[in-house]
Amino acid sequence: MYPVVCFDERPCQLIDDSIAPIPMEPGKPRRQDYHYKRNGVASLFIAFEPLTGKRIVELRARRTKVDYAHFLKQVAQHYPNATKIRLVQDNLNTHNPSSFYQTFEASAAFELTQRFEMYYTPKKGSWLNMVEIELSVLSKQCLSRRIGELSELDQQVTAWAEARNRKKASVNWQFTLNQARQKFHRFYPNTST
Repeated sequence: MYPVVCFDERPCQLIDDSIAPIPMEPGKPRRQDYHYKRNGVASLFIAFEPLTGKRIVELRARRTKVDYAHFLKQVAQHYPNATKIRLVQDNLNTHNPSSFYQTFEASAAFELTQRFEMYYTPKKGSWLNMVEIELSVLSKQCLSRRIGELSELDQQVTAWAEARNRKKASVNWQFTLNQARQKFHRFYPNTST
């Protein structure tokens, strides 16, 4: 079994109202002041298996090599029967096997490096990673309002992921090989001669 898992993370600002909003009334929307209170940031880690519509999410206080390694260990535990997990990700400095060795003992780190087969999207091409579509959906459906506490953000993101997993919501990827060759023609050798 070789599941394809797309991974990415994004920062989430914890923003709270500084003045209590005026609740919705018949014929009037909820109103909130433009002033807000910033309560810090969190990092949202997401792994998405587009062929099955399965996603794993976790919120962490930071985005470091250690956080990355712990999250991927959790991802590996979701696929106990996988021969290799094909991991699609961008080229961020934390996204490499050295994160495992910095975080775990050598034997555990080696075991994790053997579980993953890492594929990197090209620079300025992270949009090729299907998890970006999931992050866009998450942003629109869950993160477009003020959430001031990490516990509330965690609850909302977890509920969103569980609902999407129940639906087995996947991505209808329509970018073909021919379209890729047209878009990235300067990277492909001329094969017509």
